[in-house]
Amino acid sequence: MLSDPGGELTTRAEHACCGGRVGFYSHASRALGLEARFAVFMPAGASMARRVPVIHLLAGLTCTEETFLIKSNVIRFAARHGIALVATDTSPRGAGVPGEDDAYDLGTGAGFYLDATRAPWDAHYRMGTYVGDELPHLTERLFALDGSRRGIMGHSMGGHGALVHALRAPQKWKSVSAFAPIVHPAIVPWGEKAFSTYLGADRTTWAAHDATLLLKAGHMHPTTILIDQGEADQFLHDQLRPDLFRDAATSVGQALDLRLHAGYDHSYWFIQSFIEDHVRHHAAILTGTPA
Repeated sequence: MLSDPGGELTTRAEHACCGGRVGFYSHASRALGLEARFAVFMPAGASMARRVPVIHLLAGLTCTEETFLIKSNVIRFAARHGIALVATDTSPRGAGVPGEDDAYDLGTGAGFYLDATRAPWDAHYRMGTYVGDELPHLTERLFALDGSRRGIMGHSMGGHGALVHALRAPQKWKSVSAFAPIVHPAIVPWGEKAFSTYLGADRTTWAAHDATLLLKAGHMHPTTILIDQGEADQFLHDQLRPDLFRDAATSVGQALDLRLHAGYDHSYWFIQSFIEDHVRHHAAILTGTPA
């Protein structure tokens, strides 16, 4: 399932899991100019002669490449459907940008899955290129992954990343879903802080990184977008605003399944509760299995 004759990867750990294998790796990233870490789950039966569909997982603020795989219970359901998983880190590490470790919502652990254009962040904070190009190409060359059946899923900041990448490049990302995503970062505090720092003060440049604005500009996904949101989420009204994404989707005709859940918050306990539905959503599109 892993073919690395050139020694491009450093294997940090590998474990048998749910009949398959989960591994944690690092490599020298061209996009980031630093070492990058990611994780891969390969289900039983995958081989270079029998490549399997894959879902990329984007975690939220403060997380790493381990968080989604460990806390969401996603591996169990991916294994049932014969789907691989790729989980990336949430930012470069050790870029040495002044202030990158001062706050949880900017810098380390908070790359927002975009390419910074403002110095000094632009030298290494290039998670957009890493997620959109480098990591898929690397993993599909070294693992038994079928790049023609590739989906993307995320939580919070990662939900923002999943929606933006899928809307901007639906030919790359054949399925998309999100848990409690930041759907309109250009108008909420988390997004305004990150965008002004990474992209600069010109708000017209922010639109390419805002899922709600992308919809309004005509960027649509050919499949139904699945979003789950807890109604007891402490960030619902000031940071997330799924109602704005719903309104934009309605106005342009984007198929959207936005599900609101009473009593659920922003945590991985919420994600665990509905992760099976998300894997089924992706499987229906990527493998043709009825949802």
